[in-house]
Amino acid sequence: MNYLEVFRAAAPETALAITVLLVLAVDMIAMRGESIQRRFQAGALISIIGCLMAAFFTFLHYGYTDPLHGLLVVDSLTNFLKLVLLALTVFTVLISTSGKFTEHVGEYLSLVLLATIGLMLLVSAEDLLMIFISLELASLSLYILTAFNKRNARSSEAALKYFLFGGMSAAFLLFGFSLLYGLSGSTNLPQIAANLAGRELDPLLLVAIVTTVIGFGFKVAAVPFHLWAPDAYEGAPTPSAAFIASGSKVASFYILAKILTLGFAGAEGSAVWHGYGSGWTPVMAVVAALSMVLGNLTAIVQSSVKRLLAYSAIAHAGYMLLGVLANTPFSRTALLFYVITYALTVLGAFGVVTVVEEATGGDAIQNFAGLSRRAPGLSLCLLVFLLSLAGIPPLAGFIGKFFLFSAVAGADSNHLGLLWLVILAILMSAVSFYYYLRVLKQAYVLDAAENAPAIKVPWVTMFALVLLAGLVILLGCAPGLLTRFL
Repeated sequence: MNYLEVFRAAAPETALAITVLLVLAVDMIAMRGESIQRRFQAGALISIIGCLMAAFFTFLHYGYTDPLHGLLVVDSLTNFLKLVLLALTVFTVLISTSGKFTEHVGEYLSLVLLATIGLMLLVSAEDLLMIFISLELASLSLYILTAFNKRNARSSEAALKYFLFGGMSAAFLLFGFSLLYGLSGSTNLPQIAANLAGRELDPLLLVAIVTTVIGFGFKVAAVPFHLWAPDAYEGAPTPSAAFIASGSKVASFYILAKILTLGFAGAEGSAVWHGYGSGWTPVMAVVAALSMVLGNLTAIVQSSVKRLLAYSAIAHAGYMLLGVLANTPFSRTALLFYVITYALTVLGAFGVVTVVEEATGGDAIQNFAGLSRRAPGLSLCLLVFLLSLAGIPPLAGFIGKFFLFSAVAGADSNHLGLLWLVILAILMSAVSFYYYLRVLKQAYVLDAAENAPAIKVPWVTMFALVLLAGLVILLGCAPGLLTRFL
């Protein structure tokens, strides 16, 4: 084993680990007597510098390497996804600087960075053991981030639900992985596929498929494994919820697609209309359909914007699962484009909610009344983010849905067997217009209370939101800027 090659491959994660120690040391030793805002500013500066250093090391070692035989696989795609995760982390840190939900600033920022390390290791893993370990590192950090607002009892309740459901999903996932190892004699995904090639779809392999889908179904908040998501999104500090909805989605969907298409190669089955065959695609088709229907219909009746975004995330998880089950090169590219642009958009939407929540004391839809008069720039960013989530052209959300639905419709071009899923997705997208427009109606049509003051947006947060809105517009008008890397 070449330890220098291992260190070079893990240099971005090592840079972030050192940044974690620096953030904790500076906050505890030098900044304890300062205000929360000053401590957030200092910690954010160190965190962003650490992310930039990690990005530099990622660019420095952009070629293919596999020094640990699947434990840490580095290629151009995984490196690009690491850069995306680092960018989402930077935006999360910038949005967090205006928060007053905790006095433990160093601990909060270090947990965001630790979660990022886990997600970066996750996208580089092609071994079941490394996948599980990195997934748990990210998950444990996110559980604690959910509980970080000690002034809010809902935060503790949400974290407990998230932790219990997450522990259950880890048990299912580990059980499925153990069956895979028993059947194939390996924990390496390509080796598993090679050892299982040509074998019949026996009951143990079917159980392994189902338990793996259940385990990742919890992680991506797909129906019927979604029950933790609305409470976690509502109870968690809003920047924490933003990171759960964005960064973890990118890594989780990428590794889910890798496990199913690489590890379960040959066990796909069929999900075409009136042509079902045993395998993982019919399972994913049912989960995707349930997620789209329940997520969109339940979002209609929500009065909290954070819960609305949670059910919206469940619906979008259903759309993303279409890209997994189509299982073509075009569908995998469309899936990555969709999940990256969705992450940027939902992070921006939660950033707007953070500002409104700090100014008005709540995240109810009524709290957004008159936002266009109280904070014009903020309301314009909200307009871009929500219309993108709804799939309105020329924003990135529309292009993402267009690519994804086209890929799924063309996956079985002879019989259009997956067209039923595309039709369902388009119908549910039309339903989603209603609840996004409910929020925009409050912001642009209704008036705020007579004595409602103007909302002052911190310049750091405004800078991050404008940049996110600009990226959403740019990637909608020029999607090739992103697809060329995918």
